[in-house]
Amino acid sequence: MNDDLKAWYQSRTVWGALIAILASLANAAGVDVAAGDEGELADLIVAAIGTIGGMLALYGRILARQRVG
Repeated sequence: MNDDLKAWYQSRTVWGALIAILASLANAAGVDVAAGDEGELADLIVAAIGTIGGMLALYGRILARQRVG
């Protein structure tokens, strides 16, 4: 497996772009979103995705029927 590759949902750039699009749509709808908030939100989402992934991996290991060997 190539160590230089990561899943799209682990990319701050992808989340930043999605958040920028959503912020633009929110702004058009009358909701004020500051540029600094977008960066913080991207960091929070990437951290949350990593945490959720770790929890799912642990849950899967606990429920696994075969031993790790």
